[in-house]
Amino acid sequence: MSGAEAGPAAGPVRVLVVEDDPVAADAHQLYVERVPGFTVVGVAHTRARAARLLEQRPVDLILLDLYLPDGHGLQLLRALRASGHHADVVAVTSARDLALVREGVSLGVVQYVLKPFAFGTLRDRLVRYARFRTAAGEAGGQDEVDAALGALRAPEPATLPKGLSAPTLRAVTAALRSSPSGLTAAELAERVGISRITARRYLEHLVTDRRAQRSPRYGQVGRPELQYRWTSAGT
Repeated sequence: MSGAEAGPAAGPVRVLVVEDDPVAADAHQLYVERVPGFTVVGVAHTRARAARLLEQRPVDLILLDLYLPDGHGLQLLRALRASGHHADVVAVTSARDLALVREGVSLGVVQYVLKPFAFGTLRDRLVRYARFRTAAGEAGGQDEVDAALGALRAPEPATLPKGLSAPTLRAVTAALRSSPSGLTAAELAERVGISRITARRYLEHLVTDRRAQRSPRYGQVGRPELQYRWTSAGT
């Protein structure tokens, strides 16, 4: 595997999305292309396809799901490093094994994004990566080295719309994910212990972030209620 080497940092960061779920892959591509300075140059649903694309075109950054149908993502990284390919990696995964995280860092994983995640979370990681990538020149001292590494390793919390809190969003997310048939705002409010209006705000936030989808629920007297379901793009 010779690998198409990435060029200098000038121009947009060229990203390869590697994700086995087609719906999630489409969402990740959309997220990346919403961040200025980044462009998606390919999408692969398998380890083998990712390896072929990396041989065919320059890639600066791999957005990598670790669990692929034909092998683990870190196996792909080992092969890339053995062939001299130096693309950086943002791991997008549900894996929480810290031993796996350490191994990934040794292979060039510069950031981890745990599923499920919102657009703001990935945007924060990519913006910080771009700052790290464009740092140039000689550091004047330890503080400048620390600042460069800090831009990469100390992500800021993703901001939520005014009036929404992270703990409540986690509770809403957990309730929705555990209900495959979906929930209305009233049903969610009862489960989580919040008002129906508040539940609707959180559900609409998840829809905006493409982690949930809404559809009308028919079969009852009067106007149909909106039903919300978790999407595979948010997993």
